[in-house]
This record gives sequence, structure tokens and C-alpha cells, in this order.
Amino acid sequence: MLKSKTFVKKTRSGGVMKIVREHYLRDDIWCGSEVCTECKQESTVLQRDACIESNLCSYPHYVIPDTNVVLHQIDVLEDPVIRNVIILQTVLQEVRHRSAPVYKRLKDIIHETEKHFYAFTNEHHRETFIEREPGESANDRNDRAIRVAATWYTQHLKTSESNADGLKVVLLTNDQGNKQKAEESGLLVYKCEEYIKSLIGNPELVDRLALSNDDKHDITSSKVLFPEHLPLSKIQAGIKSGAFVQGTFRASRDNYLEATVFVQGDGEESTEILIQGLQNLNRAVYQDVVAVQLLPQNQWVAPSSVVLQDEGAAKDDNNDEEDDEDEEKALRISAAEAARKPTGKVVGIIKRNWRPFCGMLNISQIKESTRHLFTPADRRIPRIRIETRQASTLAGQRIMVAIDGWPRHSRYPNGHFVRSLGKAGEKDTEQEVLLLEHDVPHQDFSQAVLSFLPKMPWTITPEEMARREDLRNLTVCSVDPPGCTDIDDALHCRELDNGNLEVGVHIADVSHFIRPGNAMDREAANRGTTVYLCGKRIDMVPELLSSNLCSLRSNVERLAFSCIWEMNHKAEILKTRFTKSVIKSKASLTYAEAQMRIDDTTKNDDITKSLRGLNKLAKILKRQRIEKGALTLSSLEVRFHIDSETHDPIDLQAKELVETNSMVEEFMLLANISVAQKIYDEFPDCAMLRKHPAPPPSNYDILLKAAKSKDVEIHTDSAKALADSLDVARVDGFPYFNTLLRILATRCMMQAVYFCSGMDSDFHHYGLASPIYTHFTSPIRRYADIIVHRLLAVAIAADTTYSDLMDKQKQSALASNLNYRHKMSQYAQRASVAFHTQLFFKSRGILNEEGFVLFVRKNAIIVLIPKFGLEGTVFFDAKDKAGPKLVFDEEGPTLNVEQHTFRIFDKVKVTISLDASNIQHQKIRMSLIDPVIPGVSVPAPDVEPQAKKPKLDR
Repeated sequence: MLKSKTFVKKTRSGGVMKIVREHYLRDDIWCGSEVCTECKQESTVLQRDACIESNLCSYPHYVIPDTNVVLHQIDVLEDPVIRNVIILQTVLQEVRHRSAPVYKRLKDIIHETEKHFYAFTNEHHRETFIEREPGESANDRNDRAIRVAATWYTQHLKTSESNADGLKVVLLTNDQGNKQKAEESGLLVYKCEEYIKSLIGNPELVDRLALSNDDKHDITSSKVLFPEHLPLSKIQAGIKSGAFVQGTFRASRDNYLEATVFVQGDGEESTEILIQGLQNLNRAVYQDVVAVQLLPQNQWVAPSSVVLQDEGAAKDDNNDEEDDEDEEKALRISAAEAARKPTGKVVGIIKRNWRPFCGMLNISQIKESTRHLFTPADRRIPRIRIETRQASTLAGQRIMVAIDGWPRHSRYPNGHFVRSLGKAGEKDTEQEVLLLEHDVPHQDFSQAVLSFLPKMPWTITPEEMARREDLRNLTVCSVDPPGCTDIDDALHCRELDNGNLEVGVHIADVSHFIRPGNAMDREAANRGTTVYLCGKRIDMVPELLSSNLCSLRSNVERLAFSCIWEMNHKAEILKTRFTKSVIKSKASLTYAEAQMRIDDTTKNDDITKSLRGLNKLAKILKRQRIEKGALTLSSLEVRFHIDSETHDPIDLQAKELVETNSMVEEFMLLANISVAQKIYDEFPDCAMLRKHPAPPPSNYDILLKAAKSKDVEIHTDSAKALADSLDVARVDGFPYFNTLLRILATRCMMQAVYFCSGMDSDFHHYGLASPIYTHFTSPIRRYADIIVHRLLAVAIAADTTYSDLMDKQKQSALASNLNYRHKMSQYAQRASVAFHTQLFFKSRGILNEEGFVLFVRKNAIIVLIPKFGLEGTVFFDAKDKAGPKLVFDEEGPTLNVEQHTFRIFDKVKVTISLDASNIQHQKIRMSLIDPVIPGVSVPAPDVEPQAKKPKLDR
């Protein structure tokens, strides 16, 4: 049966186009129920025994939720208790248009076989399809379609011969009008809250209900605390006229009464607007897209230097005198400062970017109260008011909470409990929290993804071998950190008959196993990168590939993508070629093992000779790179020694680099540059490249001040000028000075980013002093490299192209996701190091260590402990009149504390301990021992040496 849909569409040129779409109706669409005898079904999803203990529904039944129930109660629908649910096509389409995250979650539930969710195509079923009536709104038509489908299911199951148990259908809707019409049609219909509260065997589900509008009104005060948000139509008109600007809201970690709104300008330019005070913040939450109205220039203020945390245990909505005092203090101080910024107020929300937040529950002091405040782990998120009857159980646990709304009358947003993550402070719980908070996809790979893995046992077929260059005879070896199982790269070097050298970089051919557009490819593109935590790795691709079939392990044949150069002994490239290959690595070495081979004069085997040749060329390449202006910066990385039984850190030290680290790095850089040039030459509009923007001059202020304090001159006109001046920066009797200066220079740098060549004109990589760069050498752990492999394969006619690869808009959108995932991965790794550092100091008690002042603040110094690669803050409390007298000079910068002046790079001695007073925000505390300042320094405690335990280096 065929229906046609006709509508008109306005074209870009202003004309009108008539569009006719054919809509096919069928009568052979299954109902999906085991009870049914009429549908000729090959498989069923909905169970015969669909029983759940309920006060309202004592009979077996299927549930049909409407669109709003799905959108607002997805947390409830995800619970294992809720099964045998019919998701109508009407609902699925509406959810898809209104919320992509909820749509993805709903699709995931439908694919879970144990949940028994059935997607019924009611819009193409002859008996359930309905036309929109004249004058009927799209929303009313969809509500009617849901009721018609529910009626059809009711009648269809009633007439089934095998429905002896009286299986029924229950419609869930929170729309009063829809509910009334459904009742008039004789349907079983309940509000979602009614139904969930009736499930007597599962009372905890009530906590997961998102608040309805009635509930929201019930728990707010009568006093209006915030201005009303403008409707979207007024916001759009205001943005068009220039009265408002649109930007991303970024709350402050240190001051809950302050935020900035990041406004993207034309091209690369952007501005920040300062927002201060509760009313001006106007219920915006971190990462929301907001509309802002600039205040008159005489009301502009400077960022506040006051640190204000919203620590009220159970502050009442009506009792906001404390907020007023905080606000007055913050504004008074900021107004007194000279450096005023453009200041504004939030007038409306364009897009909410709420997600479930991790944190802990603050139990209400009112006895038997069910309303409590939730404190998120992220200090940029406001506290959230929730209702729960299991507060005593949740005390001391990390939980997840979602925001439902933020009424004008409420000091805090309202939300609901989602799930518990485990006991606060436990390693597994905290690891889960940091992954969730940094938006790292870490769920197990789905069956859809795993279905695209090659069948085992896997071997290279003769057909595949014929398409590739056979390099198994070459002396190829890999050099990696200890314990590495995902080996991306291997190298070889050999002398040719003409006296030149052949050098090869061989990279795992991951793109052979991950084909464009399949479920594994989509999952890898979403994850973007492998995330390395302390003692745990979150793979971008399934382990069968990352640690086995793609890993270039020794003595096994592997598929590779090879970049091979012919060089002379001056490391000058004479020829470059790229080929798909088969290799057989002769050794999998650690950096230390490779270094020992190079240094051992008694060894002269093929592997060692290859390593020596590579090392010799790498030194020349590095020298040439530095001469061109490449920067050699420094950042302290730490390595934990982990107890083999408890998996707790028992030792902590800064990582040491050897020559072979640099050797591998040089050839990876060279391969990346060679590939970047090749893919750009072939595909100038859609090459996936990587650039590193030059920092703005203001970024170097702190570096220049630090160097000047030691009478050292630093030039920042260009990367080469900076590199040259860093090379000669020395202070007599201070050997660590140059390293500290390079650490500080690293902090001045911009973030390197992926981009599509057709969407940008500036390709330069500032740090490497290279005109063009990309990532080719780590496809097991970076999705950008897989795209680069595909581009290179097409360029050398080793593979076919596909539409998305040549679409610069899609490539640019992909690059944005990869940049986001890479940034969040780095933050997650730092959080993991910070947590394991806390575990280490928790077991070690108090330690005394020497360090250097890295930054000077108004009331504190930031100290770097080189031994542990650790930074901490020593505060000088000036609140107490009896406390130390502080004089801060911004020009130095210097801080004078009781006649002692602190400068950047001063040597100090501190005690280090763990401050666990706030279990959710534990931190390393440092106190000054030397220099001795009366009223500030603490006496050095006696620290007994710890007995050495057996340790396993991981």
C-alpha cells in the first residue's frame, strides 16, 4: 500500500519547491511478542511471562512509553528491572530529533537482548499509520499515533489464542491531555511516576525519577532569586541586532560567584566576557551555550582574587544572606583592581549541556528529610538538590546525579539520583569517577563492534601477501617502554650496495582490519584515542587488535605500512617511498635494552648494527631540527612502582630518558613529516594534518620575568630565537636552572590540534619548526593516524577511497572530536597520576623534600619537587591579623613574607603530606621548613625511613 506525502520547501534563493515523498505501508510487520500466533515471526523480543510486582498492574503487561517519558526518564528505562517495553517508531523519531544523547542510550537499550525492548515500526504498519488531520499540530498527531498503536497492540494480543494469562498493554504518559484521551479510548494508561511508585519490589527506582513540573514547583521557595530567561525568539533577534552575544559558559573552579563566557569571533579571534554575582550568572551551568548582554562600561569589573567555595552544608533557599556577603566581598575586591574586563549578564540559555555528574551526597540535618544536597566532584558545577529515600545507604559513596531543571525560585538546580559508583576513596570507584568526569568512553566493546574482528586463528592469506611488499628478511626491531603490548612501530637500518643507508619505519596496518563505516570504525572514531591511566589502559580498539594482530611483536608475521628512505651518511634524504608490507620483527626491546646493545662494544650482531646506524642518524637529524628552530622543552613525568599483590603505589620517581628515546622519536617525527607532505600533495583539500600555533607574546610574560630575576636574557621573537636563548641559559652553581626554565617554557605553549587542510591556511608546527606535520605512527592508539593511513593508501593506489574521506566538512568535524578526546584523555591521565600520588603519600605519611619555587602568587608559592615530579602550593594565611605580613610585587614577581622575599626558582625545603579532610577533594599539602620564617615555617618532623617492599615496575 502506498501513501504520498506532499509539502513545500523554501529554497536558499527564496523560491518555493514542491516535494513529494512516497510512504509505503505493509501488513507483515511483526508485533514481536511470544504470545502472538497471528504474526509470522522468525524471532520474538517481548516475553510471554512479562510480570513485574506492581500495585497498579497485577497482571502480566507490556509498557508503551510516550516521547516525553523516554526523554525525561531514560535513567529509569535503563534500569534492569524495566523489561518488555515497546518503543514505537513515532517515539524513536521524535527522540532522535530532540536529543541525540538520549537517542543513543535508547538504541543501546533496544540492542540489549536481556532488556526485551522491541522497536515497532508503527509508521509503516497498515493498521497503525495515521494521517495528520487539518489544523492538527505535529505534536497532537504524534500523541494520537501513539494511542492508535497502543489500541492496536491491545486488540491484537487480546485476540491471540495463546494469551491465556490475560497479557495487557500499559501506556505511560505524563501529558494530562494525552492521558485523558487514552482513558476515553479504553486504554490502560498511567503517569510514569504513578507506575514506578507502584513497583513495590523495587522502591529504589523512585529515586531515579526525573522531577515533574509539579515536583519542581513544590520544592522551591516563594522568593524569586533569578531573572527570567528570555525566550529563544527574543534571544535570536537580540543576537542578530547585536544587543546580545552567544558564547560558552565556563564557571570558575575557585569562585562559585564568577564565570567567563567564551565568545568565538570571526576567524580565529575570540573574546571572554566576565560574569559576576548569582543574578548575573542566572542559572547557567558549566559548558551551557548562553546569551549574554554586556553591562555598561562603568560597571565592568576585574576578575576577583578571592577564593570562594560554596561549602554550606544544607543552606536554605530563603537564607541567602551568606551569598550576599560573599558577593559583596568578591565584587568589592574585583572593583578595586585596575585590570577591568568586559562584563555582562546571562539573559537566556540557548543550549543546555547537562550530563550526569559524579559526586557525593550531603545528608540533610533535618531528621527523616528526603531532600538533600549533592556536591559534584567538579567544583565548576553547582550543588544539586535531589530527593532520595536511601540517603543513609548513599552516605560516604560516590554517586551520579542528573539535573532536571533550575527554577527561578530555587538557589540550586533540582535533579535526581542515577546510580551509585561505590565507596569514596576506593581505587576502582575513583578510577570510574575520573573516567566519567573526563568523558572517556570506557564501556566494554559491544557485540556489534566485536563482530568485525577477524576470525581466529588468523593468518596472512596468499592473496594479501601478493598485494604487499615482502620485508620479512629485513632486520626490523621495535623499541618501546617496559611492559608495552600495543607496539605500533618498528625500525630498520641497513647499508646499501651503493654505500648509502636504507632506513625504514614500519607502522602497524590497523586500517586493514578496521574498514570505513562499520561498527568498529565508528566506535574507534568516537573514542578517538587510547587512554593510559596508572595501571590501566582504555583501548581505542579491541584487545585482539591492540595487543595481538596489530601489535608488531617479535618473531611473528605482521601487516605493516612502511615509510622507507634512502639516506646518505649525513642523514640527507635521497629517496622516499611508501608501501604496504609484511614484516617479521627480530626483537621487541625496551629503551634501556636497546641502549645497552648500542653501548656494549662486544655486541656486533645485525640488530645491534641496525640500532647503532639508527642512533647515529638520529643524532644528526635532531641537530638539524634544532638548527631550524625546533624547541627542546621539558616536563616532568613520573613512574609508579606498583606492589604486585595490592596494586598500590609503593614508590614514585621522575622518569629518566635515555638516548634511544630520542632515537625513536626522531624517526617517528621524520615519518610523520614525510607522510604529511605526501597526503597534502595528493589531497590538498582533505588531508588530516596537525598544527601547533605560535603562542601570543603575552604567554611568555612569566618566562621572561623568571629569566630576568636570574639576569638571564630570553628572546621570544621566533621559535629559533627561543630555542637558541634556552640553549645558552645558565646560572653558575645552579645546574637545574635550565631544566626549570624549559619546564616554564612548556607552560607558555599553545595546544597542538588536528585540522583539515581544506579548512585552514596556517599549517605550521611551532614546536617542531616544521611547515607541515601529521600523525601516522600510532594507529593502534590514535584514530587520526587511521585516517592518515587511509589517505596515504589511496595516494599510493593501495586502497580505495570513500565519500567521507574526501569531504572536508566531515573531516573537520572529525578533527574537532579528536581534539576534544585527546584533551580529555590528557586530563584523565593527570587525574590518575594525582590520585595515585595521593595513595602513595597516604601510605608514606609525612616526607621532607627539597624543591624549587615555580610560581609566586599573592598569598602563596607553588613549589616543584623534581624527585617526584610533583607540584604543590604553600599558602601563607593573611586572613588572621596575627598572621604573617605579606607584600606581593607583580613585576618581579616576588612575595615578601615577614622580611623574607620569595622569587621564582628559589630553592626551598617542604614537608609533604596528604590532606584527607575532604574525602571528595583530597589534596597534597605542603608546609615550609626552610627558609625558616617565624610564624610560618613548621619544624621538620622526624621521618623514619620506610622498609623497602618488593616492587614490580609497570
